[in-house]
Amino acid sequence: MPKMKTNKAAARRFKITATGKILHKQAGRRHLNEWKSANVKRKLRGWTAVAPEMKKSVQELFPYPKYLR
Repeated sequence: MPKMKTNKAAARRFKITATGKILHKQAGRRHLNEWKSANVKRKLRGWTAVAPEMKKSVQELFPYPKYLR
């Protein structure tokens, strides 16, 4: 039986924490930033948790528990 492969696109986009939360970067920070306020740009920094309804579909892209840290 061949090994199952982790979806590499998902591995680059999501982080899985030790408690099992799935995190992703926030959208809206890539371009048109000169028109956004510093307040908005500051709030878009960092990682946030994936929505609960999306969690199951993201977990299917990580077949092994090694990635589910």
